[in-house]
This record gives sequence, C-alpha cells and structure tokens, in this order.
Amino acid sequence: MPAQTLPFSKSEYDRRLAKVRAAMAEKDIDLLFIEDPSNMAWLTGYDGWSFYVHQGVVVFHDADPVWWGRSQDSNGAVRTVWMDDANVAWYPDHYVQSTICHPMEILAALIRDRGFGDKRIGLELENYYFSAKAFLVLQKELPDAQLVDATALVNWQRAVKSDEEIAYMRKAARISEKIVDGVLERVEPGMKKTDVVAEIYADAIRGNEEDWGDYPAIVPLLPSGSDAAAPHLTWDGRTFVEGAATFFEISGCFRRYHAPFCRTVFLGKPPQFLLDAEAALVEGLEAGLEAAKAGNRACDIAQALALPLEKAGIERAARCGYPIGLSYPPDWGERTISLRAEDQTVLEPGMTFHFMPGLWMKDWGLEITESILIRENGAAECFCDRPRKLFVKD
Repeated sequence: MPAQTLPFSKSEYDRRLAKVRAAMAEKDIDLLFIEDPSNMAWLTGYDGWSFYVHQGVVVFHDADPVWWGRSQDSNGAVRTVWMDDANVAWYPDHYVQSTICHPMEILAALIRDRGFGDKRIGLELENYYFSAKAFLVLQKELPDAQLVDATALVNWQRAVKSDEEIAYMRKAARISEKIVDGVLERVEPGMKKTDVVAEIYADAIRGNEEDWGDYPAIVPLLPSGSDAAAPHLTWDGRTFVEGAATFFEISGCFRRYHAPFCRTVFLGKPPQFLLDAEAALVEGLEAGLEAAKAGNRACDIAQALALPLEKAGIERAARCGYPIGLSYPPDWGERTISLRAEDQTVLEPGMTFHFMPGLWMKDWGLEITESILIRENGAAECFCDRPRKLFVKD
C-alpha cells in the first residue's frame, strides 16, 4: 500500500507528474528513466540513503511511475512512495558491484516487458548517479530503442516551488539561523574546528522546536585565513586563530529542503582591505536583491552585484548563485539556472536561489550570502534574517 506519512499531498505529486509528462511530450520522449535521487523524491516521495547503488524511477505517460532499485531498498520504497506496492520493482543483490552482470540488464528487461523496447527513452546522462557503464549496458540490452539525453528535464520542472515546498524551505531557514547563531556564539581563538563542526551538526540535526533537522546535501565548509581563498575546503584538527577570517557555509535541512546560508567571522581587528570588500559585497548583495524581481532575468542579478565590486577593484569571475530546494549529496543546487551574466532565464514568482557571491581571492576569502524567494511583486525575500555583514569578535 502507498506510504502513510508522505511529505506532500497526493495532489502535489499529481501536479509534479503532470508537469514532467508535458515536458516529455515536448521532447517526444515515450518513457523517462531518472536516477537523480532529488528527482526521484520530488516525483514519488522516495527517501533513502541508497543512491550509491543503481536505482531510479521510470515515468510513463499513461500509468503510475515505477520505483526501481536494489532488493533491500525496495523495503524503503514501499514505505516512502505514494504509488502502490505493485509499482515497486527491484533487482537481486548479486547484481550489486558485480563484474559479470549489471543492474541495468534488469531495468532493460522491465522496459521491454512494458512494451518500450523500441521506443524513445529519456535518460539523465549528465548526472552524478548514472555511470558510463550503465548507459553502455542499456544501449546493448535495448538495441531497438532510441536513447536520448533528458538531463535536467525534471530539474527544470522543479524551478518554481509550490506553497508546500516554500513552507519547508522556511523551516530549513530557521535551522540555518540556529546554526549560524551557534557559530557566532562559540567561535574563539584556540577552539578546535572539529568542536565547532560537532556543534554545527548537533544544531542542524536537532532542528528548531518541532521541526527536526535532516542531513544537508553538503558538509559544513569553514576554511580560515589564506585557506579561505578556496571555497570548498572542509575542516581539520587545527584551532581558530586571532587575526584570521573564517567563512561558514552551512544549510539547515527539513525533509530534504535546504536554505543555504553563509557568514564570515573575523577574530581580532580586521584589515582595511577586508572591510572595504565587505562594504562592496554588501552593496552588491543588496543591489542584486533589488534586481531579483519577477520578470527580470538571472543575468540582471549578476550584473547588479558586479557594479559595486568592480568599483572597488574586485574581480569576480564565478557565477553568483543557483536554484535550491530539495537535494541529496553531493550538492544542494538544482543544476539548471545560473546567476551569471550569460543566463537570460526570466525570473518567475516561486523560484528560489542561493544568492552566493562569495569572494575567493589569492590569499583570502569572504562569504556573505542569502537564500532568496522571487515574489509576485517587489524585490526578493530572504529566507534567513540575520545581519548582512562581516562579524568581528575582538
């Protein structure tokens, strides 16, 4: 029987499935196989740490989707998806990491048995969770099918969030605020980074009041000093030292929905160049928030941010944001729109982004970011509510 504690209403899942089917029809796709766990969860409710093995959801135009995966994980599927148990299919465990057989052989058989062996089949080819070997096996097992690239087809349908999704992101934001508040209270010279990270995880998982915390798709990032020139360093056993800035990139997570949030802490008296960078970055952030309006384009946000930075002599080549929502490791972005000068995507009410204009210079770094919601009218709403500044602890 379908799961009894679905995170969303059945009508919400029906809405999502209708959007995906319409996108399939536009691309003349007869059958869609998705492997991205975020897309799987968004369409079916499936939630489990099983994305290290082959799994996916098969989407039809005229029948309920089929969850497909490892035999032992089918037990999790029947407990989390909205479909009937008959729509949960699995492959035997001896297929896992085998050198003589492959799970895609079983998937191909399912596709043939359903009458799609000679149809146009969409696959998420540019995806963390779909290997080159998987594609080659499907190609061999379905010689009469036309395998086409459907990368991000589902992701694009997720761009505009429903009211139910936005409510979850607001809950995630309260957890993000709690994490940052804890960081600001605890960090001091001589404290081990591992101790701070332990408290970050404790705040993240305990959540906020009745809203329990889920594991975020990215681990806490907190490089200090010259290491902050690198945006994706994690932590080690060293201590925080006076005279250095540390940025903290974290996110609360509620039912897989995220609200990433970054703030920077300086222990001691910050140098003038860092204060100047802070002023330019905050000015750019606020200009970008004003540009983040329905009807404007993604590039308008990036261009508004760039002007104060350029005036301050700061060159920043990276994109300054990406869409967020429901995600699994290794990334909390949705991999569609990019907030950068080249992206002409028109902003719509209900779109959500991590407005992330981090500065990663040769030997220093600074992050002050906001997770935002595009509204019907006016500038974007920030999910979190904390001062937009460099925090200094003397």
